[in-house]
Amino acid sequence: MTNQKTAMMYGLGTVLLWSTVATAFKLALADLAPVQMLLVACASSVLVMGGILLLQKRWHLVFSLGKRQYIQSFGMGLINPCLYYFLLFGAFDRLPAQEAQPLNYTWALVLAYLSVPFLGHRLRRLDIVAGLVCYAGVVVIATRGAVTTLSFSDPLGVSLAIGSTLVWASYWIIATRDTRDPVVGLFLNFLFGLPVIALICWWTEGLSMPATGSIAAAVYVGTFEMGIAFVLWSYAMKKAENTSRVSNLIFISPFLSLVFIYLILGERILSSTYIGLVLIMAGLWLQQKKVKARERVLINGD
Repeated sequence: MTNQKTAMMYGLGTVLLWSTVATAFKLALADLAPVQMLLVACASSVLVMGGILLLQKRWHLVFSLGKRQYIQSFGMGLINPCLYYFLLFGAFDRLPAQEAQPLNYTWALVLAYLSVPFLGHRLRRLDIVAGLVCYAGVVVIATRGAVTTLSFSDPLGVSLAIGSTLVWASYWIIATRDTRDPVVGLFLNFLFGLPVIALICWWTEGLSMPATGSIAAAVYVGTFEMGIAFVLWSYAMKKAENTSRVSNLIFISPFLSLVFIYLILGERILSSTYIGLVLIMAGLWLQQKKVKARERVLINGD
């Protein structure tokens, strides 16, 4: 099997996992507060990533970092998982899955915009067009089609979802200067973030949780969305001979996710969700098209 085919298999596996997490979020939040869900999911993710490092015989890398990198791990842990997932789970707690999930996908566009002041990237016309298309989709979804009145279904829920995209994009900008092994880095971020989450959970909601299926759903989120999916995607990027073909697989995820949301959660998918999601994906496609064009220029030396 060629490296590209292997990369596509890893990529498809990641997309399949990503497609299920919006449903898992809602199942977990049925009986858990967002911070309780975050505690269970983060603890599960730490165990899974620690196990992966042990199986790969890379556990020694955890102890081979300098003092500054451990401090960095704590700082990045406050961003991800602490702040990012608290905002994201808060959005899913207030919004239907079919609304919160597409809004979260706009983080890639936010990343492109934040890269201008923080990484010195150029903002091109296509970025502006992509942004207009993307956020037109956000308005359609957030207003459930009532775009002329701009009457948002849940302003706080929408704000939490958009806020999570800002935090996630900021996290990846900071990560561009991260020299740690990706899996080790994520493991340490979650390990250092876990006590903070536990303390906040104890202070606000308490550590006593109902023994229901919500716990299992939170464990699923931590195991797959926060853990295994990240590792699979890292492998996909390393194996890929053509990263654009692999990265295009992400466009399958939001549409497949709607299938799970409809079949498992029983949400009636609104026409505004379809329209808004198509607009968001079109905007992200335009933004990726610009990136691919830049890659071709670099390769061909034009």
